[in-house]
Amino acid sequence: MTKEKITLKAESRKLFGKKVKKLRKTGLIPANIFGKDFSSTAITVNLKEFTKVYKKVKQTGVLYLEIDKKILPVLVNQIQRHPIKNLILHIDFKKVNLTEKTQTEVPVELIGQAPAVTEKAGVLLTLTNRLLVEALPQEIPQSIKVDLGSLKEIGQEIKVADLPISTTYQIKTEKEKVIVAVVAHKEESTAPETQTIAAPEIITEKKTEEEPQKESTPTQSSQQAEKKSNNK
Repeated sequence: MTKEKITLKAESRKLFGKKVKKLRKTGLIPANIFGKDFSSTAITVNLKEFTKVYKKVKQTGVLYLEIDKKILPVLVNQIQRHPIKNLILHIDFKKVNLTEKTQTEVPVELIGQAPAVTEKAGVLLTLTNRLLVEALPQEIPQSIKVDLGSLKEIGQEIKVADLPISTTYQIKTEKEKVIVAVVAHKEESTAPETQTIAAPEIITEKKTEEEPQKESTPTQSSQQAEKKSNNK
């Protein structure tokens, strides 16, 4: 949880659609502010300045936007990035009321080691990376810590219901949601390759057995023909 008051300057935005490319070329990122009982507002923020503050607040810390001589407490709700270059293309900020609880997704942080993995060669599977949390904006945790020490046997798992209860936030993700599990290690089997090789061998053997049978027929016919000739 970030208690330091971190601010970021923003300006109202009048360019939309394809025209926002001009903003990015000048080092500005198009963004929007939305929230409960708040009209969606289009803004721009400086890319370099946002990158600096985002390293501190992430998506769980409160950020204070300075816009039009007003200061708005917000959360970084979503960041849209270029699929290849990973450059920031757009940002969604969620305005919050510091006295009202809000919901946001918080990353899962795995701590410790699972004995089922280190001692019994199990494989750890992470099935849930983020959990939905409800809390006052300034009490949202930076991460939900999940201790792997309880995973002592292969087949065991940790669900949301297994996490300790906090007095400052509530996890809203369904309790039966599996976060991590340990499964048996599956070695690469050579059976498919063996079967592939064996199949032609079986076919070849059948052909080898059938060929003498086909050859025996004309031999028997020849013997019968010779007998008839001798009788004559």
